[in-house]
Amino acid sequence: MDTTITGIDQANDQWTLALNEEQRTLFMEVIEESLRLQNRAHLFNWLQRGFQCLLAHEVVIIAVRGMERASYDYEYLTSSRYFGDSQFDLVLHEQEGLVNQAFTQWAKLGTPLFYTTEHASQVHTHYAIEQVAAEPMLLSELKRFVVHGFGNEHSRIATMVMFGRLSSPANARSAHLLELLMPHLHCAIVKVTSNKSPAIMSTSKHGRVKPLSKREVEVLEWLQAGKTNWEIGNIMQVSPLTIKNHVQNILRKLDVENRSQAASKALKLGLINRKQ
Repeated sequence: MDTTITGIDQANDQWTLALNEEQRTLFMEVIEESLRLQNRAHLFNWLQRGFQCLLAHEVVIIAVRGMERASYDYEYLTSSRYFGDSQFDLVLHEQEGLVNQAFTQWAKLGTPLFYTTEHASQVHTHYAIEQVAAEPMLLSELKRFVVHGFGNEHSRIATMVMFGRLSSPANARSAHLLELLMPHLHCAIVKVTSNKSPAIMSTSKHGRVKPLSKREVEVLEWLQAGKTNWEIGNIMQVSPLTIKNHVQNILRKLDVENRSQAASKALKLGLINRKQ
């Protein structure tokens, strides 16, 4: 990446960074709502509401590292049918993964870093752009993405986040919004992942947690309540066969053998809450 600061007009840049009244209102609502997050389902829903109005995206990859672990643990949340487990493994490949490269580069720069096929690589005062070839971006199904983080090797807990399939192009306004949101996003991530023990986290392939879809989390909640596939199907208005497929996916992702183990592990991971 060319690390030369581009000659942008500073006055114009300051104007670009200023939030309008609607964005300021949304920003305060997003911060206030973040205080009520308790689990991953809450985090996913939070990112799908007001957060989307500030930084529209379809895929999120979250990386968390505590002082007891030298490496990061990864998981993803998505509302896109185009991004799944295969793309997740592809973009985090140790040598060739785009997101893995981006996280490494971010650790050196410390500012929001956009990966795109649309603009030449450049470094601005508060953000940077890395141009990538069309083919790897197409294979990743991320279209364009941005990474940012909170903390470093000396932090008790450090987090990095990738927002993919962004609606808006790389620019100073999006970077500034991400800089403002990142401390609150960091706190939210730490809060919903703090009850995961290292033993549970290490059972995932390459330290990556295979995430559950919103529907799978809903099925888990009913499993934990003791409902049968037929009962869950009636509640969710789908066939028992569809529920059976969801259950099989849940067992595979959580690396457990039966429904009881799945519900127990989901409680430990904070994916669901204990029924009263």
